[in-house]
Amino acid sequence: MLQARPTTATDEAADTPRRCEGRLARAWRAAHEPAAGVPRWARRVAYAVPLVVLPSGIWRLGVLFAADKRGGSIEDWAMNGYVVFLTLVSEVLAFTAVGLVARWGEVFPRWMPGLGGRRVPTAAAVVPATIGATVLTLVFTVIAILTTVTQSKTNGDPLPANFPSKAGGWETVYFYASYVPLVLWGPMLGILTYAYWHRRRSATAGPLMPRRALSCRT
Repeated sequence: MLQARPTTATDEAADTPRRCEGRLARAWRAAHEPAAGVPRWARRVAYAVPLVVLPSGIWRLGVLFAADKRGGSIEDWAMNGYVVFLTLVSEVLAFTAVGLVARWGEVFPRWMPGLGGRRVPTAAAVVPATIGATVLTLVFTVIAILTTVTQSKTNGDPLPANFPSKAGGWETVYFYASYVPLVLWGPMLGILTYAYWHRRRSATAGPLMPRRALSCRT
């Protein structure tokens, strides 16, 4: 008879990356699993939102290695922490757009105590998403464009000489290439929010009485 080879520490060490990889793959699939009835264009827009925000985060992280962090009286360690925190929060907020097309945006994940498996109220997603889309459009689309065109602040004062867009050369090009995509964040979120609301409303709405097949008799 053949005897099974005993499991060694080397085998367990080799299986550990596979298990971790399997967990990450399952988490990725669960986070991106589309809800029923989501059109392909909406999924593409939602998946693109974090990528739209990413370039500005990369540019911002460059401040960690800059000699002049432009933090004024703020200590360098505090400025570094703020930059990292703002970048992470921005990406997390950008990823919430995926919830407008993913299953976890319509049904609470089962690991959430007290809510797992229940349907997400439409207003619980639509209201904050609408507010977010409005604020983002106002800040990164309207105000940002006006600031760039007029080269002035919202109060009318001219931009300071050390503003990134005034650096000149490749630094200015890099700054605009990183922040111009943010112009799309608010409008993209607004489109996804409307599509989410319309889909959820269509799923819950229906005829007041069930349809019956009518037969004509003579």
